[in-house]
Amino acid sequence: MFIEFVRDNLLLFAVAIISGAMLLWPMLRRGGGGPSVTTLQATQMINRQDAVVIDVREDAEYRKGHIIGARHISVSQLDSRTGELQKHKSKPLIAYCDNGSRAAGAVSVLRKHGFENAFNLSGGYAAWQQAGLPVEK
Repeated sequence: MFIEFVRDNLLLFAVAIISGAMLLWPMLRRGGGGPSVTTLQATQMINRQDAVVIDVREDAEYRKGHIIGARHISVSQLDSRTGELQKHKSKPLIAYCDNGSRAAGAVSVLRKHGFENAFNLSGGYAAWQQAGLPVEK
């Protein structure tokens, strides 16, 4: 009976499967890079917990503008430069890139090196600017 329904309504069934997958995709994608924080949560962590902000973009992107006080360690160098962050291991670390996708990978690298308080800035530098938060060039 179910197989007959699927066969008779194949297009409807396909649309249901695809729409369900599209709803789940953002949740699955976000889960791989560890927890993320919003710009509001990030500013609270910076002000209240002395969080360390890490810009994981490339040099040219960083020079165009970055969050005030952000340390620059590109994703490609992060694995070999985590030693520079050891003194901040007890503090929250907030990684960001342009939109959050590269920073998710950076958070995975940080967690692999024992930084349990590593977070991805949701929406990245674009979200920070859109919120009207301070940047420097």
